[in-house]
Amino acid sequence: MTKADIVSNISDKTGIEKADVLAAVEAFMSEVKDSLESGDNVYLRGFGSFIIKTRAEKTGRNISKNTTIKIPAHNIPAFKPAKTFTDGVKTKVSVK
Repeated sequence: MTKADIVSNISDKTGIEKADVLAAVEAFMSEVKDSLESGDNVYLRGFGSFIIKTRAEKTGRNISKNTTIKIPAHNIPAFKPAKTFTDGVKTKVSVK
């Protein structure tokens, strides 16, 4: 599902113009991104949490040059679904 599909579905279900729905979806994504960039997690009860995970410093290998490189510690954004979200997917989606 793409952002356009989400906007179309919300517009169909609510009767709100697609341009207004697109603006709301864009604003939501911008707020989540800005919050994570400022170091704050985002908690949406019943849906999940957008959190910042810290990756430790580690040693990697460049196998084409046969050298080791140091990968510095860094933060990455992550999504942790709520228990009700996870349970719904487990019960409603068949295993492929």
